[in-house]
Amino acid sequence: MNFKTQKNRYVFPAVFDYADDGISVEFPDLPGALTCGDTDEEALYMAKDCLALHLYGMEEDGDEIPEPTPVADIPQMPKKVVVLIDVWMPPFRDKMADRAVKKTLTIPKWLDDLAAEHKVNYSHVLQDALKNYLGVNERKK
Repeated sequence: MNFKTQKNRYVFPAVFDYADDGISVEFPDLPGALTCGDTDEEALYMAKDCLALHLYGMEEDGDEIPEPTPVADIPQMPKKVVVLIDVWMPPFRDKMADRAVKKTLTIPKWLDDLAAEHKVNYSHVLQDALKNYLGVNERKK
């Protein structure tokens, strides 16, 4: 992770494009950061989520996060509105760090059969074993 580009709060302009079938949202400074919504409220919610996820991915990849374009420099067009979207990253980063990830593992069939007889929860056992092996109880923040 490139900590030089990481900030706690980001504010970027988004262009809300109003059409008959809904509102599409794009961030001119962040190619590929696109979302949509059926209402202003939904489009705003989706824009905040899209921005946080996109910036988190850039942080994780060590990509340089650009400076946002000033709203006054974005051309005004019919049925398009520029909206400033802000995201507070610390809770989003925590959410992403605590998300579940799927892992594939291989064990002998006889052990799987025995575990099934005892109704073993593999996820719970693996988490406990990894914490014990690594000498941790919870995630370091």
